[in-house]
Amino acid sequence: MSQQGSRSVSVIGLGPMGQAMVRALLAAGTAVTVWNRSSEKADEMVALGAKRAATVAEALDANDVIVLSLTHYAAMYDVLGRAVDRLPGKVIANLSSDSPGNAREGAAWVRSHGAEFLSGGFMSAGDNITHPASYVFYSGPRAVFEEHAELLRPLSPQEYLGEDDGVAQVFYQALLVTFHPWMLAFDQALAVIERSGHDIDQFLPYAQRSSEAYPFFMAEYAAAAKSGGWGDLAAFAMMDAGAQHIIDASDEVGVDATLSRVAQGWWRRARTASEEAGRPVSIFELMRSEVS
Repeated sequence: MSQQGSRSVSVIGLGPMGQAMVRALLAAGTAVTVWNRSSEKADEMVALGAKRAATVAEALDANDVIVLSLTHYAAMYDVLGRAVDRLPGKVIANLSSDSPGNAREGAAWVRSHGAEFLSGGFMSAGDNITHPASYVFYSGPRAVFEEHAELLRPLSPQEYLGEDDGVAQVFYQALLVTFHPWMLAFDQALAVIERSGHDIDQFLPYAQRSSEAYPFFMAEYAAAAKSGGWGDLAAFAMMDAGAQHIIDASDEVGVDATLSRVAQGWWRRARTASEEAGRPVSIFELMRSEVS
């Protein structure tokens, strides 16, 4: 029987993010029922005060609002497919990562079984959802979001983006587009420092200091993108040369420069495309596939 009208929620999926969400909800005084494919992951959550559901059906029956924290949307079909007869009247808030198209298809599937649906994208410092920079993108019907926003608020500050079920994943994945190469690039930078015989701790504050300029570049690039993107032949030649210097510095100390070679390849593509078109062709244009 669902705990209708109380501050209660079921969380399905207890990886690091799922466990972090359970902790946040419990800390806010919310009653939480948990289910995970491997039951041992629920032990710690039960010790903190969560209630264990033996089955997916039991987790769905326990509450009206169900939060999913799974690897991808395909897992949602596998998990909820075990108890589709329990879905009518429920609200499924899927905070799993996937493509916008898969989120839209997942929303349609959930609604076809009589439940409401919200898509979410969790921007956080890893599984540290209490970090000041953490927040959650939501999309789906505004009325459904507003009805349950207070219940979900302990998870992190909320950013509602609109009715399109896929837009939360559009924004979420777009931010990860920048984060993944940054992670790789920073490891390359640290490897260059270390293999050059220098102190990573000495380097770190300079790296943090340089990152303070990133918001400026973001604003500049965003403004340029609205009119076709940034760059000209001289700029592309300079960046090509700069990439070569990075590659040389990495090669000299035996650090893999694959990422820098990929970057150089893009600068060279922009140079060639600009020369062929007789006008600046930005990498933004090339990535949008507007130029062959």
